[in-house]
Amino acid sequence: MEFKPLKIGNLIAKLPIIQGGMGVGVSLSSLASAVTNAGGIGIISSAQIGYKENDFEINPLEANLRALKEHIKIAKEKCNNGIIGANIMVATKNYAEYVKTAIDAKVDLIISGAGMPTQLPKLCKGSDVKIAPIVSSLKACKVILKLWDKHDDVAPDLVVVEGPKAGGHLGFKKDDLINHIENFDQTVVDIVNHVKEYEAKYNKEIPVVVAGGVYSGYDISKYLSLGASGVQMATRFVATHECDASIEFKNAYVESKKNDIGLVKSPVGMPGRAILNKFVDKTNLGNIKVQKCYNCLTPCNPADTPYCITQALINSVKGDLDNGLIFCGENAYKIKEIVSVKDLMLELESELKEA
Repeated sequence: MEFKPLKIGNLIAKLPIIQGGMGVGVSLSSLASAVTNAGGIGIISSAQIGYKENDFEINPLEANLRALKEHIKIAKEKCNNGIIGANIMVATKNYAEYVKTAIDAKVDLIISGAGMPTQLPKLCKGSDVKIAPIVSSLKACKVILKLWDKHDDVAPDLVVVEGPKAGGHLGFKKDDLINHIENFDQTVVDIVNHVKEYEAKYNKEIPVVVAGGVYSGYDISKYLSLGASGVQMATRFVATHECDASIEFKNAYVESKKNDIGLVKSPVGMPGRAILNKFVDKTNLGNIKVQKCYNCLTPCNPADTPYCITQALINSVKGDLDNGLIFCGENAYKIKEIVSVKDLMLELESELKEA
């Protein structure tokens, strides 16, 4: 099919593909810059981004803010000042400081979910950064757009609709997943139509981008035909040479089978999708005592949390899979080899044109 570049205000990407933010440490400056260089939009995840810093164990906040600024700077240099975004979760403690740091580092786009990003417009006021909420339903979309309109007199520059087949934390209750999967296409159409009201009011284009289970160029074509302007893909980019995760982490995707992927319980109270490994088996036997709290997420109490999600994600991204949580999307098992970002993007573009 014929397709248009993805336009977010004055930002224009040749391909309508945003690489989803993946933490901890899976999508940093290496992956993000490679995606941007290949015609898409690369996204850096701010989640515990400073885990490699020498002072991370002593002062994780300072380490994270320093690393966020540095990775944005490196990514911008690697992609010749192309479009680089940051994914900053609302559930992050000290959320405002992460947003301000990203703006200071000259990030182009901030995508924010894992909660309602009600404060994002105020935090970004006076800057050129583009802002985008992640929503999982028409109801959530209506609430956040109405709040931004009423309290800040702004509309988003982009809306990301994340469906129930996504990896990591999901914006759905476990019991509702099947219903949301069956009705997701209609949800996309409804949100596209609702966003048009704000396009008219603010006299601006507001692209809607679909995330969650998007695997191929044919999937991209499907969502473009439903009225979306592009897609956000995360899982496909893990098995690339440029991905910032360890080779062991990448191989876990390549070697996974369909039955290896399922829902897990998370300390933040939401279901998550991950590879069902030895670590997940341990969590099913009972809580794993938290040795150290990194003070990372707002709805987390070390005294009764099932495990420390920071430590679990750091272990996995470093390659200690038996003691780590490996978040992934529903279609991770379809990946059979590790390729370059450039080759993956060419494959997706070719499939999209053929669709």
